[in-house]
Amino acid sequence: MLGVAALALGLVLIVEGLVYALAPQLVERMLEALRAIPPEARRTLGLLALVTGLMLVWIGKSLGA
Repeated sequence: MLGVAALALGLVLIVEGLVYALAPQLVERMLEALRAIPPEARRTLGLLALVTGLMLVWIGKSLGA
């Protein structure tokens, strides 16, 4: 289980690192756009991303990954 968690965290860090390395100005523009969204809407988007991620993990585990 710890190996799977390390793998998942590693994959997230690779994707995040690529975004910051290849498009730092895009990250700044995205942060500015996020500041314009009300906190409740950001919270809703975060919860939606969380639920979507959980569903994708569950589907992946159901398919034998």
